[in-house]
Amino acid sequence: MRVGFIGLGSAGGGLAGTLLRNGVDLTVFDLDASLVAGFVARGARAGTSAADLMRDCDTVITCLPSPAASAAVLDQMLPEVRAGKTWIEMSTTDATKIGDQCASVIARGGRAAECPVSGGVHRAATGNISVFAGCDRATFDHVLPLLTILGQRVLHTGDVGTASTLKVMTNYLATANLLTLCEALTTMAAAGMDMAVTYEAIRISSGNSFTHETESQLILSGSRDVHFPMDLVQKDIGLFQQIAERHNVPLEISPLMIAIFNDAQARYGIRAQSDRVIERLEEATGLKVLAPGFPLDLVDDEPETPGYEVHPRR
Repeated sequence: MRVGFIGLGSAGGGLAGTLLRNGVDLTVFDLDASLVAGFVARGARAGTSAADLMRDCDTVITCLPSPAASAAVLDQMLPEVRAGKTWIEMSTTDATKIGDQCASVIARGGRAAECPVSGGVHRAATGNISVFAGCDRATFDHVLPLLTILGQRVLHTGDVGTASTLKVMTNYLATANLLTLCEALTTMAAAGMDMAVTYEAIRISSGNSFTHETESQLILSGSRDVHFPMDLVQKDIGLFQQIAERHNVPLEISPLMIAIFNDAQARYGIRAQSDRVIERLEEATGLKVLAPGFPLDLVDDEPETPGYEVHPRR
């Protein structure tokens, strides 16, 4: 199978690298020619356009920063879709639009699946990330061998739209956790607690979380570069808010989170890294929430193992 990959940013580059590392026949395309050149140096082919990738490859994967970017790339690929072609959308996108986009591929005889990932950029690069897959079961069975290379845990979420809905929910929860960790760490610093001890107290307690074990380390080291900028946070929590509004759920925390990140973006820039949100509290208190011994970059030290399908409890 010849696979095309479009979008070699932080997450996409890690995912595409996992395919290449595992011997997949890979063609890549990105508007940043230097990213393409890096993959060519490692053995991938260079694509010249999104349309060319769909024409020349059996499966094309997209991992792009916004629903608008995904829609634009799909418009370029559609004329080349026919029977035997598969589109896998791995971007975090709008559940209300992905259905029509996948339907347009299916109408031309191809297959389509929405497969957003969750677990951090560092795990995208090691094949240990989790994958949600929204599509019919026959399509899921067709793409599963590829998804188990890309990720360790693969969950078939149901029809198209369900994966995007669940993905923005998980990002909403991670963002809420980041904000509570910022408040907790700053409050402990103000109370004179040792920050390394504070980190361990959270880690071994009921307050622990994936977000703590990753982003808290980057906050305390001063790196504050989780490779996930504030504009992507706003996109995801905004999409979650839209889901709630469509279903008449009167959220209280979500609007406050959006307002906090609006303020952080105004201070630090739209593309500032999301974990810099703690600096709002540092500025308000005059504190620096730092501790020695924490890493500047996250490293996934879990061994890469073959992926598998996760089955929900029934």
